[in-house]
Formats: sequence, structure tokens, C-alpha cells
Amino acid sequence: MEKFLVIGERIHCISPVIRKALAERNPEPILKRAKEQIDAGADYVDVNIGPAAKDGEELMTWAVQLIQKEFDNVPLALDTINRAAMVAGLKVYNKSRGKAIINSADAGPRIDLFDLAAEHDAMIIGLCAKEGIPRDTEERIAYCTEMLEKAMGLGMDPSDILFDPLFLVIKGMQEKQSDVLDAIRQITEMGLKTTGGLSNVSNGAPKHVRPILDSAFAAMAMQCGLSSAIINPCDKELMDTIKSCDVIKNNILYADSYLDL
Repeated sequence: MEKFLVIGERIHCISPVIRKALAERNPEPILKRAKEQIDAGADYVDVNIGPAAKDGEELMTWAVQLIQKEFDNVPLALDTINRAAMVAGLKVYNKSRGKAIINSADAGPRIDLFDLAAEHDAMIIGLCAKEGIPRDTEERIAYCTEMLEKAMGLGMDPSDILFDPLFLVIKGMQEKQSDVLDAIRQITEMGLKTTGGLSNVSNGAPKHVRPILDSAFAAMAMQCGLSSAIINPCDKELMDTIKSCDVIKNNILYADSYLDL
């Protein structure tokens, strides 16, 4: 079994601090967030520059080179809806410590990103969706299968795809959580890897409740086979839960000091 893959989410243009740093090409806030996440145990760092319609190619190039140079080619997930910016980031990406992750394709208009993944020997997140939120588990699996067929037609290894069943907010979509967990289980039983934006689950909940909801959902999802997630690795309660689940699932060796590893 493989250790759970943690993708750190905190370099995101939705944050006013990061948005300002990206606009001004100020490295300090970006490197600070990257270091915090790496120190907390992130395996990958997600770099979300948003649409970046005007200068996306230059911005993604700058961000990728900045972070990888500072942190010994730390693996990155490249996150933007700007295809040209994605290509620019992939061109300068150093994969000596792990393939880039393209975040993300879907079974609809973004399915062509699988072509980029194949061309640049990158991993890719595949959202099990086409237009809006899938109705149920059956629809998620149908989209998963469509993307898998696309990837295999390009010669990709299925292990390079992280299928995202689309994590949904509990506050307002409580009755849909079991569908998400069931989709994770079914995708895992197909021998495939899964991921998802874990913070979506607790979005809108009171601040002190969010770590509890995220940790509980993470444990339940890992039992269903979830193999990675896009999370805030600086949430110690969540990271301790993930490490504990890895031990219980025999993904890592147990030691009394395992929470410090």
C-alpha cells in the first residue's frame, strides 16, 4: 500500500495575500506558505494562479521556478484554467522529485488536458463531472470511465490519474456525502487512485467545527480507499488523522513517534 498523498492547497489566488504577491511578483508570501506546508508534511504543493488571463504564461513560469529553486525541486500541482499558462509551467517544471500534477481535467470541455499530461509525462486530476455536479455515483463512475479511456488511448499509465469524485459541502448537501464515499470505494475497487478538495466538505461551517468535519470525512474516505487529497497541511488535527489512518491501513510502519514523522 502507498502512503496517503498530501497536496497542500494554501498557495491560492483566492487568498488576498497570495493574490497580491502574484500580482506584484513578490516571492516572500509565496515562499512562506510553501515552507509552512512542506514543513507540515505536504508531499506536493498546489500552485493556483486562477484564470490569469493577461499574463498567465509568464506568471506560472515565474511561480514554478521560484518555488522549485527554493525548495530543491519540490513536486508541484499546477492549477489554472489558462491552458497556455499550464503549458508554460509544464515546460519549465523539474520532475526530478516527482511528476507535475495538472489540476484539473474533467469529462467535459477540459478533457483535452489529458493530451498535455501525456505529452509532458505529468500526472493529472480528473474531476468525475462534465457539466455541474454529477447526479449520483453511477454518473461519477461513467465520467471516470470516459476519462480513463481517453488517458489509456494516449498511452498514459492509470496510476498517473487521480480521480476526483467531487467533494461536496455538508452544509446544504448533507444527503450527498454517502454518494461521494461510495464513488471513492467503487473507483478504488477498479484499481484506480482518488483525490479531492477536502476543505470543500466543511466550507461554510463555523471555523472551530471545520477541522472536526474535515478530519472525520478524511478518515471515512480513507477507509473507502481515498489515496490523496488537496488539503491544508497546517491543520494539525487533520494531518494527525491522516497519519493515524495510514498506520491503521498498514500504509506506513508504526512507531511511537509516528506523529512526528
